[in-house]
Amino acid sequence: MTIVLPGCGYSLSGRGSFLPAYIKVIGVPMFTNSTPVFDVEKKITEHVISEFIGRGKYKVDPTATAVDGLLTGDVSSITLTPAAFTTDRQATRYVLTLTARIEFKDVKANKVLWSNPAMQFREEFDIATDVGDASAFFGQDANALERVATEFARTVVSAILEAF
Repeated sequence: MTIVLPGCGYSLSGRGSFLPAYIKVIGVPMFTNSTPVFDVEKKITEHVISEFIGRGKYKVDPTATAVDGLLTGDVSSITLTPAAFTTDRQATRYVLTLTARIEFKDVKANKVLWSNPAMQFREEFDIATDVGDASAFFGQDANALERVATEFARTVVSAILEAF
């Protein structure tokens, strides 16, 4: 016997959209950066734009004018917390936590469709030496910011499009 429950709330990742059908152009202006980490807002914004474009359904504009939907964001903090240590008490693994305020607005209806005032993204990284702060960390590992921006963008766009 098979039971089918309508409206179970599950969908394939990246396939659906809960946005109104008339939203075709999404504005994604440069996020703001309230952290001391140089250029983090540029990387995050670039990756969010790429993620929307990769979904293939929306035109993305880097401005806030003549758009149907508008995504704004502020990277409010980036912290590094030691997570693993050598026997000499030197940190070898860190948890990077990026916190951002994100809002997606239906411009035509003048209504916020999705927001998160303190969205957090965490990623763990192995480090050869003690770095102490996020600026030094990104200076030491150039690929780390790329990885964080990619995963953060995927998380944000999925949350908006899939209503999670």
